[in-house]
Amino acid sequence: MLYRENGQLKTTYGADQQIFPIAQDRWLIWALIAFAFIAVPLLADEYLLRAILIPFLIMSLAALGVNILVGYCGQISLGSGAFMAVGAYGAYNMLVRIPGMPLIPALILGGLCAMAFGILFGLPSLRVRGLYLAVATLAAQFFADWIFLRIKWFTLDSPSGSVSVSNLQVFGLPLQSAADKYLFCLGMLAVVALLAKNLVRSAIGREWMAIRDMDVAAAVIGIRPMYAKLSAFAVSSFIIGMAGALWAFVHLSAWEPAAFSVDLSFRLLFMVIIGGLGSIVGSFFGAAFIVVLPIFLNQILPAAGAIVGVNISTAAVSHAEFMVFGALIVWFLIVEPHGLGRLWSIGKQKLRIWPFPH
Repeated sequence: MLYRENGQLKTTYGADQQIFPIAQDRWLIWALIAFAFIAVPLLADEYLLRAILIPFLIMSLAALGVNILVGYCGQISLGSGAFMAVGAYGAYNMLVRIPGMPLIPALILGGLCAMAFGILFGLPSLRVRGLYLAVATLAAQFFADWIFLRIKWFTLDSPSGSVSVSNLQVFGLPLQSAADKYLFCLGMLAVVALLAKNLVRSAIGREWMAIRDMDVAAAVIGIRPMYAKLSAFAVSSFIIGMAGALWAFVHLSAWEPAAFSVDLSFRLLFMVIIGGLGSIVGSFFGAAFIVVLPIFLNQILPAAGAIVGVNISTAAVSHAEFMVFGALIVWFLIVEPHGLGRLWSIGKQKLRIWPFPH
C-alpha cells in the first residue's frame, strides 16, 4: 500500500523520463542522501568510517565503472586493477610535479590517464570477444605492474615503486579526519553516479546495450561498433581511474603497485556479478557485499569455532572467504544471473501490487 503510484500522473515528457518517476523512490533517495551526508559522519566512529564506509564508497565508484563496460556494453575486462593503478600514479604525478595542483583536478587528470590507457587496451575488443577479450585486457594488468616497477620516473625514482601523499586539501580545507575523507568520497560518488545514471539512459547508453545484446544487429541498424566499444572503455576506465586515485590518496595514503594486483580486478568483477550486470544500484549492492563479507567472516567464524571448541586460524578464515565468494558467484550465475539488483527490482514490483497476487 505504501508503494502505490496511484494518482501520480505524468503530464510532461520530462516528468515521464526522470530518473525516479515514482514519488516514493525520490523520497527514499533524498532520505538516504541526507542520512549519508548528515547523520553518518555524526554517528559513525573512526573504525567504521576508515575500515568499512570509505572502502565501500571507493569500491562502489570502481564497480560503477566496471559495470558500464561489462554490464552495459558486454565487454569482459580483467584489467580493472591496472586502470586503478594508472589513475592512482597518474594523479600522483600530476599532484607532485605540477606546483599548486588542486586535488580534484589531479584526480580528474588521473582519470584521463586511465582513459587513454583503457582505450589502448580496448582496441582488441574491435576484433575479439568473450574469453579472448578477457585475456587481452588481462595483459593490461601485467603491463601496469611492469611499468610501475621498472620505470622509476612514474614513482619519482622510488626503488620499490612505493609512493605516499600527505596534507591533502580540498578548496583550501584540510582533508585529514576520517569524517572529512568520508564526505569527500561520498560527494565524488554521488556526482559520478548521477552522471553515469544519465549516461546509460542517453543515446550512447542505448548503443552500448545494443552492442551487448547483439553487435551484428546493432551494426546493421547503424550503430558504429568501434565508437560504442571504445567509448565504453573510455568512460569505464576514466571512472575506475578516479576510483584508483581515491583508493590510493584517501584510503591507503602510501601504496605500491602490488596494491592494484590482479586480485583487485577479480574482486571488482565479482562485485558486478553479485550486484547485478547492467544495474547502477547493483554496483552499490555488490560493493557493500564484497567489502562487508570479509569483515563479517573474520568476526563470525572465530566466534563460531570457539563455541564448538575449534580454534579457527586466520589462514582458515582467509580460505573460507575464497570458498564463500566462489560459491556465491556460482549460485548467482545459476539462480539469479542479474544479481542483487534484479532481486531489488523484483521486490519493488511486488510492493507495487501488494497485497494482490503477482
